[in-house]
Amino acid sequence: MSTTAQMLETYPRDLGRVDRLALETCIAACIECAQACSACADACLSERMVADLTKCIRTNLDCADVCDATGRVLSRHTGYDAHLTRAILQACLQACRSCGDVCSDHSSMHEHCRVCAVSCRTCEQACRDLLDHLG
Repeated sequence: MSTTAQMLETYPRDLGRVDRLALETCIAACIECAQACSACADACLSERMVADLTKCIRTNLDCADVCDATGRVLSRHTGYDAHLTRAILQACLQACRSCGDVCSDHSSMHEHCRVCAVSCRTCEQACRDLLDHLG
């Protein structure tokens, strides 16, 4: 059982009607995507043609920040605000879509961009799934 699952299981109050598996999956995807985007930005900085990767680096860093914030917000349940949760999930979904698109453009030349694009698509889908479960 993941730490995220353990923390959800041990939360002392009822989480309401939220789909725990969708929530757990989304938190994990956000954390993983933040790491992948940070690592991809760093790898881009080490490429010979770094100037050609400026947009990719910027998009990676933006996506990493949004995913990190989303994972943290989704991990807090006391005083839950459904409007904030929906808004941050939508922002994360968009950040992942944008980053995934940019990384896909470079994926044939840079394996780290391919890996990052896959992580972005996974997180994008996890955010979409959780939004669907929130109603």
